[in-house]
Amino acid sequence: MSRQSVIQILLIAAVLVIAWRLLIGSGQRTQALRRLGLLLLLALVIYSIIDPSKTWTNLAKALGIGRGADLILYGLVVAFLGFVVTTYKRFRAMETRYTRLARRIALDEARPVPRHGGSTGTPDTLTGDVPPSPSVKAADAD
Repeated sequence: MSRQSVIQILLIAAVLVIAWRLLIGSGQRTQALRRLGLLLLLALVIYSIIDPSKTWTNLAKALGIGRGADLILYGLVVAFLGFVVTTYKRFRAMETRYTRLARRIALDEARPVPRHGGSTGTPDTLTGDVPPSPSVKAADAD
C-alpha cells in the first residue's frame, strides 16, 4: 500500500468521523472540540505566516501528500463539510422552534369555545351553533 493511499484512507476516515461527530453532537464537548480545532488551525496559519516558503509543503510531504496546495484544499473541503453540517443543524433547530412558536400563537389567539353547561337551551338549539374547538393533535401534525 502506497503512502498516498494511506493518507487518502485517513482523510476519508477523518471526514466521516467529523461528519458523524457533528451530526450527533450538540453539547459542550462538541463545542470544545470545535474550538480546539480552530486554535490548531490558527496556530498553523500563524506559523505559515512566519515561515511561508515551506510550511505547508513540508507538512504535506510528512503526511504523504504531494503538494502543500493539495493539503490546503483537503483541509478546506473538511472545513466546508463541517460548516454545511452545523449550518443545516442550526437551521433545522430554528425551523422547529418557529413551528412550535407559530402553533402556540395560533392556539393562544383562537377564539374560546363558549361552555353551554349551565344554559337553558335544548340540545337541538345548541348543536351546530358552536364551532369545533382547535385540535392540539392537528396542530402538532407536521
